[in-house]
Amino acid sequence: MKKLVLLGAGYGNMRILLRLLTKELPADIEITLVDRTPFHSLKTEFYALAAGTVSDAVVRVPLPVHDQLKIVEGEVIEIAPEEKCVYLDDGTQVSYDNLVIGLGCQDNYHDVPGAAEYTYSIQTIGKSRTTYKKLLGLGGGATVGIVGAGLSGIELASELRESRPDLNIKLFDRSPRILRDFPERLSNYVKGWFDEHNVDVVANSNITKVGADVLYNHEETIPVDAVVWTAGIRPVTPVQNIDTEKGSSGRLALNSYHQLPKYNDVYVVGDCAALPYAPSAQVAEEQAEQIVKILRLVWEDKPLPESMPEIKLKGFLGSLGKKQGFAYLADRTVTGRIARLLKSGVLWMYKWHNG
Repeated sequence: MKKLVLLGAGYGNMRILLRLLTKELPADIEITLVDRTPFHSLKTEFYALAAGTVSDAVVRVPLPVHDQLKIVEGEVIEIAPEEKCVYLDDGTQVSYDNLVIGLGCQDNYHDVPGAAEYTYSIQTIGKSRTTYKKLLGLGGGATVGIVGAGLSGIELASELRESRPDLNIKLFDRSPRILRDFPERLSNYVKGWFDEHNVDVVANSNITKVGADVLYNHEETIPVDAVVWTAGIRPVTPVQNIDTEKGSSGRLALNSYHQLPKYNDVYVVGDCAALPYAPSAQVAEEQAEQIVKILRLVWEDKPLPESMPEIKLKGFLGSLGKKQGFAYLADRTVTGRIARLLKSGVLWMYKWHNG
């Protein structure tokens, strides 16, 4: 039997399973999926879980069931490409012939003192649950700081405003305007929503230190009751520890086939990969489509193509609470109710396709 091991039940590996677990899967292929939880989590919706506007069940999707698929629940602590083996925290060793690393990421605190100790996170379902307990346990009039005004920070701030209209919410953005890399019309719409709903957007911010109940922005001291960190990501520690070429923020450099250059039996999908795109579920799924094609050629002992097609992204969708949203699709800006319906529809289709 040929052993394919998938690390992480994220968007990339879920797409790989969706494409491979068909009647065309060769009978001599054994697939093992390793994850810390026995389900797939909708990471793009963790902001709503943390804000308390959806239940835990809404962000969970069952893993597929197949005779050639084995699920192993555990935490990966080491990946050893030289040994073709993965080590888990309970002592389990998982060997492979081909490996796909899709373990996702963790918060990047950029060496800001106190950030790791005194801030909350929405990077995993477990951390999002902890953040929910903290935020929903705050008293009326409490101040919540959200550091980082990327898509995660924007969606968390807007969802929390709908969930807790009694809180003071401050969203810290390092840029002079929200979503500065996109059309100004989009930025103005999002900023207008925050102004209308009394979310304080602090532009040109630079968080230099975090205390138990205080944020330091430049030279200013800002009292806070809770801080959520959404200001960047980096690969999880076992991925950073792999002895291979790295790109920005410790992400793994790949060849054109999404493989590690030194280890062509190891593929990387999603947030761990050093790619010329911002990490997203869409990028991971597009990578997965190409990895499936390569794996099938490898299993059939056929030559790989001289080059792989460029990944083309469709754009992005974001929400502002449950009724409004924004989108950037095919170089066009869409805002309001239509954008929110588009995002809800995409989420519904994703869950339907994944059972």
